[in-house]
Amino acid sequence: MLALTVVGSVVLVQFDWFGDAASEEAPPIDTLFDVMVVLSTFVFSIVMVMFGYAIWKFRARPGDESDGAPIHGNTKLEIAWTVIPTIIVLFGAGYSWIVLDDIEARADDAMPLKVTAQQFKWTFEYPEADGLRSDELHVPVDRQLDVQLEALDVVHSFWVPEWRIKRDLVPAGEGGDEIDDEFVVTPNEEGTFSLVCTELCGLGHTTMRATVVVESQEEFDQWLDDQAQAEAGAGGGSSAAGGT
Repeated sequence: MLALTVVGSVVLVQFDWFGDAASEEAPPIDTLFDVMVVLSTFVFSIVMVMFGYAIWKFRARPGDESDGAPIHGNTKLEIAWTVIPTIIVLFGAGYSWIVLDDIEARADDAMPLKVTAQQFKWTFEYPEADGLRSDELHVPVDRQLDVQLEALDVVHSFWVPEWRIKRDLVPAGEGGDEIDDEFVVTPNEEGTFSLVCTELCGLGHTTMRATVVVESQEEFDQWLDDQAQAEAGAGGGSSAAGGT
């Protein structure tokens, strides 16, 4: 069983399951996934080895059409298959809690960002820039984002694959104050990425994407200035559409 676990784990952890990582939260999430792969491979190995042994050991011999012998439950075996999964589940829950607590820690200089979703459009608002709004998400690299989510119609889901963070946007209604509509993420790689809605939200679901640009603080500040000037030039009556 241990040999099968080692071989299976070595093979499976070689795959780049989530692609490139571009946030501080990505490595601990990837490591957690790898640990869960190893644990799952261990459980799979136990099940398959015992399954194979039972088929071989208790197979019916040619010509044997008799009923199987009445067998009473094995107390030790029942205790083992109760205790071992319990330990595995508790370990996985404890480790997941530690990772979650780590990636949800808020920095003092986190940049507030409001994300609004509706069929089939994303809108981004920057409270620190006098509420500037854009259809394209620009953020500075190596600065934590304190993201507040809002859905105007149905359930949507915020997901930038390289950031690893996925969070549903649930429309507020009765009990809306209980909705967990905030998360933090720290992009640490400059580049252009894609924001994808991963919750089936209607006929136009596949078109609900937005460009995400992670850039230096200087480039981000310049982008804010450009958008503010464009908005002022339009009389403040329309929101900036983004772009570099």
